[in-house]
Amino acid sequence: GFHLSGTVTEPATATEPEMTYKVAISFDRCKITSVTCGCGNKDIFYCAHVVALSLYRIRKPDQVKLRLPISETLFQMNRDQLQKFVQYLITAHHTEVLPTAQKLADEILSSNSEINQVHGAPDPTAGASIDDENCWHLDEEQVREQVKLFLSQGGYYGSGKQLNSMFAKVREMLRMRDSNGARMLTLITEQFMADPRLSLWRQQGTGITEKCRQLWDELGALWVCVVLNPHCKLEEKSCWLRQLRKWGEMDVCPLEDGNYGNELPNITNALTQSSSHSQDSLARPRRTVFTRAIEGCDLHWQDSHLQRIISSDFYMSPSYQREGESLLFNSQGQPLWLEHVPTACARVDALRSHGYPREALRLTVAIINTLRLQQQRQLEIYKHQKKELLQRGATTITNLEGWVGHPLNPIGCLFLTLTEACRLEEENCLEISDTGDSKPPVYQHVPVATSSQDNGESYLSLALEVALMGMGQQRVMPEGLYAQDKVCRNEEQIIARLQDLELDPVLVQTLRKQCILLLEGGPFSGLGEVIHRESVPMHTFAKYLFSALLPHDADLAYKLALRAMRLPVLETTAPSGDVTHPHHLVSVVPSRYPRWFTLGHLESQQCELASTMLTAAKGDMLRLRTVLEAIQKNIHSSSLIFKLAQDAFKIATPADSNSDTTLLNVALELGLQVMRMTLSTLNWRRREMVRWLVTCATEVGVRALVSILQSWYSLFTPTEATSIVAATVMSHNTILRLSLDYPQREELASCARTLALQCAMKDPQNCALSALTLCEKDHIAFETAYQIVIDAASTGMTYTQLFTIARYMEHRGYPLRAFKLASLAMTHLNLAYNQDTHPAINDVLWACALSHSLGKNELAAIIPLVVKSVHCATVLSDILRRCTMTAPGLAGIPGRRNSGKLMSTDKAPLRQLLDATISAYINTTHSRLTHISPRHYGEFIEFLSKARETFLLAQDGHIQFAQFIDNLKQIYKGKKKLMLLVRERFG
Repeated sequence: GFHLSGTVTEPATATEPEMTYKVAISFDRCKITSVTCGCGNKDIFYCAHVVALSLYRIRKPDQVKLRLPISETLFQMNRDQLQKFVQYLITAHHTEVLPTAQKLADEILSSNSEINQVHGAPDPTAGASIDDENCWHLDEEQVREQVKLFLSQGGYYGSGKQLNSMFAKVREMLRMRDSNGARMLTLITEQFMADPRLSLWRQQGTGITEKCRQLWDELGALWVCVVLNPHCKLEEKSCWLRQLRKWGEMDVCPLEDGNYGNELPNITNALTQSSSHSQDSLARPRRTVFTRAIEGCDLHWQDSHLQRIISSDFYMSPSYQREGESLLFNSQGQPLWLEHVPTACARVDALRSHGYPREALRLTVAIINTLRLQQQRQLEIYKHQKKELLQRGATTITNLEGWVGHPLNPIGCLFLTLTEACRLEEENCLEISDTGDSKPPVYQHVPVATSSQDNGESYLSLALEVALMGMGQQRVMPEGLYAQDKVCRNEEQIIARLQDLELDPVLVQTLRKQCILLLEGGPFSGLGEVIHRESVPMHTFAKYLFSALLPHDADLAYKLALRAMRLPVLETTAPSGDVTHPHHLVSVVPSRYPRWFTLGHLESQQCELASTMLTAAKGDMLRLRTVLEAIQKNIHSSSLIFKLAQDAFKIATPADSNSDTTLLNVALELGLQVMRMTLSTLNWRRREMVRWLVTCATEVGVRALVSILQSWYSLFTPTEATSIVAATVMSHNTILRLSLDYPQREELASCARTLALQCAMKDPQNCALSALTLCEKDHIAFETAYQIVIDAASTGMTYTQLFTIARYMEHRGYPLRAFKLASLAMTHLNLAYNQDTHPAINDVLWACALSHSLGKNELAAIIPLVVKSVHCATVLSDILRRCTMTAPGLAGIPGRRNSGKLMSTDKAPLRQLLDATISAYINTTHSRLTHISPRHYGEFIEFLSKARETFLLAQDGHIQFAQFIDNLKQIYKGKKKLMLLVRERFG
């Protein structure tokens, strides 16, 4: 039959009772064409009950009663039996069936009804006609709903994973040659195109989010696969083409390079790429994610050479034809396939995806033989041009389209096709998606099934070879952030796959051979001697090659990694390249570089490569030298060189064993380079860098410390040299760490003092105090430093710096020197009448206290300076009060007599101070009264009370104060309320 029905019982669980469901399945030519189940579950896939019934029918066919189609059974009944059958059927289901039965009866009895125009009647239990479409049942509404839901979650809650598994389902359908694959992909695409975020992103001019971008890429790649189905019908293809064009013309359709055209065209790439590619980037046709699939619709599989390649392992050219050039075979007679590489690889992907793995392998081998031949020819061409290219030091790039990061992922496709043929399938090993934590695959060598002489080639060695060829291809950095990011991502994906390969002798031989070809490969290889300025860097690839080669051929590993260290786009001048390819002759771009959005990532990869080499070269002075030179020549970022220096230092000083001097010296040398690079530029990590350098030099030893102290001016600012470098070198910890003998300690100290004096001369403002501190133990040096301070005091130093040094002098037991410096500081100071909270007040009070303690002469010398510099009445009265409380000269300077008498405010020098204080109070009062508000009246009266205390220190003070108050009443009689308060308090 064509219709299977049954009841499925789901046993009871702890929470759910036993349930019974009615299931009906229609099938046709071994495919399930429709399903219904009482459970009502909606999903893209069949529910468990449908699966259970299908499996029961497959496994126990004899248990299922087989019946004729219902139309046959009815045919055998007479008039009475038919009447009885219909009435019983209506009675059994009268609620559902009666309305339909009534309607049908009316139509049959009406002679001109539609039902009477058709011969016969439908029968759901009979199969479809031979001409009818037959395809697996797919719940289209469900597919739409699920895709819509996942897209609305915008990549959260694992929705990206869900969409990827739907794409995987499409691939699985294609592989099973299920025609629903294309149907399901159409439904998915319709929902993607209806995503409301597309128009939003387009309006805002922002790019699509990263996760979403990758899903669109996979969508585009799947369509290429679908249209390249080698056995699809022409009408199917033209129907797909119509759809793809319709989607591609919608303005929200994402572009292939990931932008909505909101990025400026990269001028350097917009210039003619070569005479045949003279389209300006502004005039280039709009390429959407579907453009490659649309182009793919023009490809066919009718070519007889192609048909022969994919249908036989033994297709060879006859041996007598092998002389001379041929476009179809190589000199061994193996077939070649000379098509644009990404297109040829898309064919391989289509064969693989549509369930033709043997054919995919055969085409892959033909493509690789073609690539090898091209590599050989390019090598020969380069040998002829080598001299000229090396002199010019620049090259044109022949590969306008890079294979790594290409939308069709050609290299990844060939690699997967080849490795799948070599995979050892473990028992009960389920295929896990890329994101799952699967165990790395295990591969074995499977010989290449061609009839050529036994050359010991396996699909696995071909996989390695083609990955190396593709990754090593020299190519221009593409335009736009997305395309550039994709280059990095694709490279990392291929390398991750390469790392799954166990390198046995066969693969090591392939690796060495290919590396040598890449080094000699001229302009066609990214590791060739000359590369184009905007060539995609090879650092990530070279790091893999270096680590893989190192145990087998260290010389080759270093040669390759050192060659890859360059990053020509950062070199300041572009070499004048070929005029037919003026990539860098016109600099219309304001910046020096083209727009390399991933430059930061690329530089860090360059740094990683260098770090890998440094680690490997530990203990080998010669290798370390060459790596160091490569770093100094090629790395232009101080923070990256600093990171390398730190890495080298870490590796050189393991916690559990002795330091490695070779690598320590490299760390120091890199550190010194960082110091020179950042000396005159601002760098927020500079202090950290300086401290680190001293630590590193300490590890290297006393000679290194002496050296940095002696050449400080090329490495540090004077402040850094005194406050960080010399101070750390002279610290107790450093001396203990180095366990120095006396002569060594003296040598270091002497270097530090010389440095201190040089820094004090160069920058007395910031270094004088550090210099004095560093010179304390050496009388001559200390005197010199003091003299430098005195010389600089009148011109180059602020009162704050001078007061600080003066206090230091007093603390060191040089009170007279402290007094001299304090006096110099006073001359630089100016305190206005209202600056009664100025930070320098403490210094002024200290200076006066110091002078007072030294004696009458010193006090007499400083008071005129105070009077000149300080105009703040409260500060002056505070000084006056302190000077009258004790007798001067209590410091007890040897050889001086001290009378022990208190000083009078009537006589010099305090008389001058008293007069100045009274006059400051008078001036301040007038200043305050010009703009006083009633809420400050109380405060003002208190201020006048303080003033009275000072006035009363003078002999005729009370008279002066009374006159002063009368004056105020006269001048400010308009301020009635305030004058009332003045009268109340002062009469």
